[in-house]
Amino acid sequence: MNRQAAQAAGGGRTVADSLREYGRGVAGGLVFSLPLLYTMEVWWAGFSARPLHLIFYVVATFALLLGYNRHVGLHRDASMTEVVVDSIEEMGIGFVLAALILWLIGQLTPDMPVSETMSKIVVEAMTVAVGVSVGTAQLGGEDQDEKGMGGDPPARSGEAEARRGTENDGREAHESQNKIGFGGQMVIAACGAVLFAANVAPTEEIVMIAAETSPRRLLALALLSLLLSALILYFSEFKGARQFVRGGSPVMTIAGTMMTYAVALVVAALILLFFGRFDGEALNMCVAQTVVLGVAAALGASAGRLLLQQ
Repeated sequence: MNRQAAQAAGGGRTVADSLREYGRGVAGGLVFSLPLLYTMEVWWAGFSARPLHLIFYVVATFALLLGYNRHVGLHRDASMTEVVVDSIEEMGIGFVLAALILWLIGQLTPDMPVSETMSKIVVEAMTVAVGVSVGTAQLGGEDQDEKGMGGDPPARSGEAEARRGTENDGREAHESQNKIGFGGQMVIAACGAVLFAANVAPTEEIVMIAAETSPRRLLALALLSLLLSALILYFSEFKGARQFVRGGSPVMTIAGTMMTYAVALVVAALILLFFGRFDGEALNMCVAQTVVLGVAAALGASAGRLLLQQ
């Protein structure tokens, strides 16, 4: 991520490339850590953790990020300085995402002591940061891998281009024969939503968050779900996006995002109904639970449309 200026000057990655990496990092951070962000035992761990334990947790996570980015990360030809900067950036994104989600679900309040606020954020942010690192490196498409490895040598660029052209022609012919229609895409989205939402739907946290979250924050959660769906499907070059999702015009992008989120909400409501979370509840409480669980379902639906077809 940190090589944006240097590589842009040398004709390498552009600002758009860096933004797509950040987008995959944000998506990956939430895909891998959202269940923990919705877990009260982790909130309590932040409340009761000692400062020395938190410091050790941060240092251990940073060391883990250094090792991952050095040996498996997106830019495996990076210098150690670049690896360190990348790891710091991922930690920063982890802190921002953890703080944002905890605030949206009502776990950070103005009357909360600063020490408790910071402890909760630290405990959650470390897992998010690891998810950011893994998501940035592993959830990109083939084109990202080629960029990360530096591309083909100049002397063989023509040969490589011809080879890629032949491979792309064969791949496009194969895709046209096996292309899944709109109905099939929505079924796959529903499968992904079930895989993600079913992990947290039976927990008391969904009811607790729904009861304590204001209408404005529920609206913000819904907008966040739509934003994450659009980010994964159309803007971050998530693995499989070019192959399985056709954006094209803004209308298609908006329609695809809205339909995916609609599937996620339906799945969330059905799962909550199955687990008896709507029994005896008022309509506004049922809607609130659906929106809260819809964040996880939207992540699963949008990521599932890409990853489950690989």
